[in-house]
Amino acid sequence: MSNSIDIASVGRNWRLDGVTVPSPSDVVTEVFASDVLTMEELRQRLSKPVWRSLLATTERGDALDPAISDTVALAMKTWAMEKGATHYTHWFQPLTGLTAEKHESFVTPTSDGTAISQFSGKELIQGEPDASSFPSGGLRATFEARGYTAWDPTSPAFIMRHPKGAVLCIPTAFASWTGEALDNKTPLMRSMEVINKAAMRGLRLFSDTETQRVDATVGAEQEYFLIDEEFFFRRPDLVMCGRTLFGARPPRGQELEDHYFGSIPDRILTFMTDAEHQLYALGIPIKTRHNEVAPGQYEVAPIFEQANIAADHQQLVMQVLKNTARRYGLVCLVHEKPFAGINGSGKHVNWSMATNLGQNLLEPGETPHDNMQFLFFCAAMIRAVDVHQDLLRTCVASASNDHRLGANEAPPAIMSIFLGEQLSEVYERLLSGKGGSSKRSGLLGLGTQVLPKLPQHAGDRNRTSPFAFTGNKFEFRAVGSSQSISFPITVLNTIAAESIDALSSAIEARMKKKQSFEAALSEVLKDTYAKHSRIIFNGDGYSNKWHKEAEKRGLINLPTAIDAIETLNHEKNITLFSSYNVLSARELEARQEVMFDMYFKTVNIEGETTEWIAQTQILPGALRHLREMASSGIAITAVKRAVDELSVAVDAISDAIVELRKQNHELGGDDVHSKSIHMRNNVLPAMNAVRTAADALERITAHDHWPLPLYREMLFVK
Repeated sequence: MSNSIDIASVGRNWRLDGVTVPSPSDVVTEVFASDVLTMEELRQRLSKPVWRSLLATTERGDALDPAISDTVALAMKTWAMEKGATHYTHWFQPLTGLTAEKHESFVTPTSDGTAISQFSGKELIQGEPDASSFPSGGLRATFEARGYTAWDPTSPAFIMRHPKGAVLCIPTAFASWTGEALDNKTPLMRSMEVINKAAMRGLRLFSDTETQRVDATVGAEQEYFLIDEEFFFRRPDLVMCGRTLFGARPPRGQELEDHYFGSIPDRILTFMTDAEHQLYALGIPIKTRHNEVAPGQYEVAPIFEQANIAADHQQLVMQVLKNTARRYGLVCLVHEKPFAGINGSGKHVNWSMATNLGQNLLEPGETPHDNMQFLFFCAAMIRAVDVHQDLLRTCVASASNDHRLGANEAPPAIMSIFLGEQLSEVYERLLSGKGGSSKRSGLLGLGTQVLPKLPQHAGDRNRTSPFAFTGNKFEFRAVGSSQSISFPITVLNTIAAESIDALSSAIEARMKKKQSFEAALSEVLKDTYAKHSRIIFNGDGYSNKWHKEAEKRGLINLPTAIDAIETLNHEKNITLFSSYNVLSARELEARQEVMFDMYFKTVNIEGETTEWIAQTQILPGALRHLREMASSGIAITAVKRAVDELSVAVDAISDAIVELRKQNHELGGDDVHSKSIHMRNNVLPAMNAVRTAADALERITAHDHWPLPLYREMLFVK
């Protein structure tokens, strides 16, 4: 029986039946945040005293007054029911990297057989989901089921719609009965306070008495693939693992570079438009969309938001993209490397700091050599990345990101900073004491009088750098496309705060010795650059020369996720997080345990899936083809040659399957650390051997005997 797919019908049979497509006449400004309980909406529904009390919590970080909770809950319930919501949920981010929700109805039965709608302040502020089945890294035993969700009033509640109704989602933190963080939001919120306190301390040195708060701001890009769902459901590896475990490179991949920024096909553009309107309604400021480098790959990106809200929104972006794709007969893949041989997907986290007055602390201005405040905060980031290279590598470590980091489309596993020529020269002049003007941004001529001259940025972009300064922010390019951005932001906030404090302390110590602020600042900037400039690299991060140069500089190279995760509980990192009350030693150790566990389970599932597909689908298909050729009775050289080639290839995959089965059976130890090492050292190589043999077979097996959709089909049928 043939396993082939009618590719023509797959490509043409998508329909919009039953799908309500946003009208081009919809006004985006009216749609935007229409499903969000904004502060302005609350202001109109609350009394002035309650409003002021809530505002003090959301804007200044004051403790929430429990006395106002019932009033706020009533306003929230009324608004949600007006929007069609019948249920509410405490929406939280457990250590799975995904989101979780437990729906509760607003309807409460009464003794007279009727029902009323209820939602109290107690229900708003605290929930009690079962905590036992979420990853905890040993913080909670299975029999210790109690966990609490706590309302985060700084992130607005929102409505999530489905075809038969709507749910009020209340962003919350998730903690154990003992008060330890079981989620990604809690440490992120702690780190927001840390960066605020440190940055405010730094600003006061510059005689800034007007700023009242500093927030980390984030804009996270999202890369993803779209494939027809027909192909997805015929690929058990995609269904089980999110990536293809088999697949020979097609004759055409991304070599022509014709997909990048190319015209977006109608089906894809309609999907994008639908997803964007849903995201607009959720208050997510999506700004750009385009084709990415690889065929079938796309990107969406928002503008900057306060980091905690940006992290919540980023989870919603992934959810909306996945849900909406199915309405168009597509499946959205956010795995870092769903297809071998072409670009994988990242989630570039653009990070900066902004005051409550709207000042970006990483904005150089027209003359960066005169903008000493900018140089102070920039120098703090140089120090932070150098001192905490291991943490930056660890916070993006996963089995899936290992397939991307260091490859030709992603930054290497070695952390470095790209500053560009202008900023590098500014710091070099400070170090040498020469002073004077640096290279200024000029005008870029475009070679024709018809086109206008454009302002030229002081530095080029460097796509090979894992941490690049891009004009008024740092772009952390190593973050994986499937992961939550909360932990990477937590790390950035904490290491930035620690370095800002270190520079502030150094300046204050010099000023106590009667040195002027200007002189003290100059000396501290010189010392910081001299000690940490090794982390700055403006060249090609993909080159082998950089690996050798980085080794000479003494930079850390943690090539695999296991290498990185092993450093998380080093004394330096425990001291950092615990001293700033972002993560206790026990909470940090738990996260390390969860990361090892996730690595082990991910590769273990992939290993067993590889064995299963190869043994029950690929090998039988190849044997059918071999039997058909061998029994054809046609005595010509071509048949003999084909039989011989197939025989060798079939024996190769059979031998590889035997070895993989052995490694899958041997888990490598009793704890997740040793099991993870076994997965990396033994299961992954055995999987790769099976894949190599299978991909060779794919090229010589008749198409009607090959059981899986091919790359040339999945990547190009749109």
